Amino acid sequence: MYAEPFPGALSDRPAATRLWISGALLAQRGHLLLWVPICLSIGIGAWFSLPNEPATGFYWICAAIGLVMAGLGLLGGEHVAPVFWGATLILIGALLAGARAHSVAEPVLGFRYYGPVQGRIVDIDRSASDKLRLTLDQVVLEDVRPERVPARVRVSLHGDGPHVTPEPGLTVILTGHLSPPNGPVEPGGFDFRRLAWFEQLGAVGYTRNPVLALAPAEQGRAGLAVFRLRIAISEWVRARIPGAAGAFAAVILTGDRSAMPRESVEALRATNMAHLLAISGLHMGLLTGVVFAGLRGGMALFPWFALRFPTKKIAAFGALLAGAAYLTLSGSAVSTERAFIMVSVMLVAVLLERRAISLRSVAIAASLILVVAPEALFGAGF
Repeated sequence: MYAEPFPGALSDRPAATRLWISGALLAQRGHLLLWVPICLSIGIGAWFSLPNEPATGFYWICAAIGLVMAGLGLLGGEHVAPVFWGATLILIGALLAGARAHSVAEPVLGFRYYGPVQGRIVDIDRSASDKLRLTLDQVVLEDVRPERVPARVRVSLHGDGPHVTPEPGLTVILTGHLSPPNGPVEPGGFDFRRLAWFEQLGAVGYTRNPVLALAPAEQGRAGLAVFRLRIAISEWVRARIPGAAGAFAAVILTGDRSAMPRESVEALRATNMAHLLAISGLHMGLLTGVVFAGLRGGMALFPWFALRFPTKKIAAFGALLAGAAYLTLSGSAVSTERAFIMVSVMLVAVLLERRAISLRSVAIAASLILVVAPEALFGAGF
């Protein structure tokens, strides 16, 4: 007669399953930090997938369950604590998404508008049709109550003008068409309406009429110091490097694409090199690497100094400052923030005499970005 090789195997299946799960969790010890952005992303994605805005009670329930899970994580043993902490992070992700969506809430235009538009220039770029485009705040719309006026509108300049030369802080007036931001054009497609909400962009449109100056830029420069510096550097670069080369140099220095010819952009896309226009890890790594190597090599030329001071740490600190300055001047896009955080983790590790190259830098960068801007989860830069 055939004898069962493992007596009681069927009856011990639940215990074997628990043992396997426990072993899998223990195997992740030392790697749990890598799961933090994953759990946050699950919570953020779950919140954005909700069909309607949840009531206030939803957030209180999530907070209460999160506290319970955190308590179980503290009291539970090392075999089960990661499960409770993961659940806590998922709930934190949902709460972060809701809090961020409410913190940036501003009016969205609910109808098509045609008439006078007044506002202060806070950004200058180019539209998909290669037209100059202005982002305005301090918006005033005719016959629209102030509480219904969007915080920001974006207007493309069509027609032959004449248009005033745009500069940061200049208050302009124009006659234009405005409409609410559009949603995805296909299921699962890019949702511009979501992006506009988090940029506090309540209306987009265009004008075919002249754009006139209503107040000089000197009266509206408050809070635009970085933007004015970016534009000044871009103009200085383009003045010394004419043509498309100067426009490209301005893009990788300040992120200002307002002078980039459409033909050059299309050529970069056709050759799969358009990613060079997005300031990210390549640019940040080159800058901080050159600064780090230059500072350390320069200090090594002076033996008296190099033998008495921690030149490696000094070089790391200098590279960290250079990266922070580049992040500020480049416009602080998500891809740039991610690259700066990863470089910062590496340079801080050098300062603390820890291992600098680690996958943990990726996890820390992703986690910090999700905490500050949960909507970045759905962007290509993330």
